[in-house]
Amino acid sequence: MPLPALLPITPFTRPARGEVAVPGSKSLTNRALLLAALCPGAVELTGALASEDTEIMAAALRRLGFAVTADPAAARFQVEGAGGALPATEADIFVGLAGTAARFLTALCAAAPRGRFRLDGVPQMRKRPMRGLIDALRALGADVRCPEAEGFFPLEIHARGLSGGRVAIDARESSQMLSALLLAAPLAAAATTVELSAPVREPFVEMTVRLMGQFGANVTAQAGGYRVAPGRYALPGGRSAYAIEPDATSASYFLALPLVHGGKLRLRGLRQPRPGQASLQGDLRFTEVLERVGVALRNAGDGLEVAYETPAPRRGVTEDFSVFSDTFLTLAAIAPLLQGPTRISGIAHTRKQETDRVAGMARELIRLGQEVVESEDALEIHPRPLRAGQMVETYGDHRFAMSFAILGCHDLHGDGRPWLTVRDPACCAKTFPDFFDRLEAVRRASLA
Repeated sequence: MPLPALLPITPFTRPARGEVAVPGSKSLTNRALLLAALCPGAVELTGALASEDTEIMAAALRRLGFAVTADPAAARFQVEGAGGALPATEADIFVGLAGTAARFLTALCAAAPRGRFRLDGVPQMRKRPMRGLIDALRALGADVRCPEAEGFFPLEIHARGLSGGRVAIDARESSQMLSALLLAAPLAAAATTVELSAPVREPFVEMTVRLMGQFGANVTAQAGGYRVAPGRYALPGGRSAYAIEPDATSASYFLALPLVHGGKLRLRGLRQPRPGQASLQGDLRFTEVLERVGVALRNAGDGLEVAYETPAPRRGVTEDFSVFSDTFLTLAAIAPLLQGPTRISGIAHTRKQETDRVAGMARELIRLGQEVVESEDALEIHPRPLRAGQMVETYGDHRFAMSFAILGCHDLHGDGRPWLTVRDPACCAKTFPDFFDRLEAVRRASLA
């Protein structure tokens, strides 16, 4: 059923309980789609995310001549790989507002031995930084043209392959640019040594490097950068299937939910890394923040259990979100319920994402009656009585919609009456199309 333009959030009146199945990781799905297309033969992706962003990637790969079949109900993609080649030599590619698709496909097209490819997106995509990637690709011999504004979409690529060799990249504005360069580097004529000319947020780059290794690439981290050997992608051992982990960022909303009205939830398929272990998803670091706020977390069976018992303290915290910034909105939205101020730093780069997330979050919290101190790189939120009857703007940004929906589950009036309305809840289609259905299922389970 389509979501209305304005969605009042029904509060929880009893502690949360039950189990939630979080969809597959968007970041892993989009990387795996591209890598599968570069493998020889068919690759099946299981547990994959079916959403606006992943369909944009799948549609773009089809435009490039790959056969990609989606089965959203089964959370699967079937990709017929072409062994490192691009079947099409000319294509117009639309990336919407999908940053991963925009950056990854730009590098992929530039690595093709020949062809002419045009890439564009929605107006907001034309404002998102691309210069660091474009400059690096040009340094490797690519012909990348910017018909309207240098360093931004739309782009026109006259492919002639990548030479390999030594190249520097400035990916401080988005680690996706570094990931894109690394993903394309095995297709170069010679080994590629990538030097970082500025610091970069590491978790998503580490995800890229580890995933490339799982698909047979030879990537070595070295001082100040990476070395990528030329070669072809292929799943080892003759395997033809790859399983996608549940999305840690999407999980953050349900991990925070028990803080609203107490209770216990189990997130199926998600695991908190044990000391010394590493996860493919850096956003699982958010679990450590929630533990400092006051929840208890433990791996239980094949899932992760989160619990909070009222009236235990819900503590405001000071956290640097620079390496897992997609989850900062989840904490910021529930900060009005915490005891003491919450300070969130390391988020300046999120001003150039789907929207200016720092300014937008400050604006909406102030609308809800909170005291907020905003700086270029941080927000400091001082809890004040929540103001009822407010409509939260989402700015077309899925993370605003989901974060404030969790706050709206707080029973402000004490009788279950909605007090917060989310504008444009359908923007969640970008990464979590049935988020509100799953949230309502948990609320109903709490009443049973």
